[in-house]
Amino acid sequence: MTQLRLLIVEDNPLLREGMAALLNQRPDLLVVASGDSGLDVQKTRHVNPDVVLVDLGLRNQDSLHVVKTVKKASPGARVILMDLLPVQEDIVEFVKVGVSGFILKDATLDDFVRTIHAVAEGTTVLPAVLAGTLFSQISRRPVTRGQAVAAVRMTRREREIIGLIEEGLSNKEIARRLHIATHTVKSHVHNILEKLALHTRLEIAAYAYRDKPSGTKSV
Repeated sequence: MTQLRLLIVEDNPLLREGMAALLNQRPDLLVVASGDSGLDVQKTRHVNPDVVLVDLGLRNQDSLHVVKTVKKASPGARVILMDLLPVQEDIVEFVKVGVSGFILKDATLDDFVRTIHAVAEGTTVLPAVLAGTLFSQISRRPVTRGQAVAAVRMTRREREIIGLIEEGLSNKEIARRLHIATHTVKSHVHNILEKLALHTRLEIAAYAYRDKPSGTKSV
């Protein structure tokens, strides 16, 4: 079984050590390093994590700076932000710098594990309590660089994939649903991001939410 390599950045030692102990009990997960400040993030390049769990409320470091450092040191690592209840504006800023998932600190271990695996597979994950309002907030921001969204031409397949991303499906799940190869899905997602001048799957989902007829939206 292939193990996902994890790095934990959390300044509460009890919580950090407890998380590491629980996650290490899983045969599919391995905590390769943990720390309490941005200095520990320098380990990122050396330990080569697949997923990095970062506390949004670090006391001695700016969490946004920590995420930027992680992405610079290990561009392939996926970042999950942890907090009790993140502020919507904070989430948008973290999405911009490459955060792939958010999880509430009071989530169950199963929720943590599911989130880690989903993010590792390329899915952007939000707690359900945050998703609708965040989509509304992102959808109020321009999603193209001076270009009307309505003027962007999408193929039928690209529109199908946009809809499935909005449903929260990973690339593998989309591939199974559409009976195509996963690398083909990745290529379509890349093209969608380019056409809409977006950066993340979450923004694609927000675009899909905004593009629906008003009667079909729910928040």
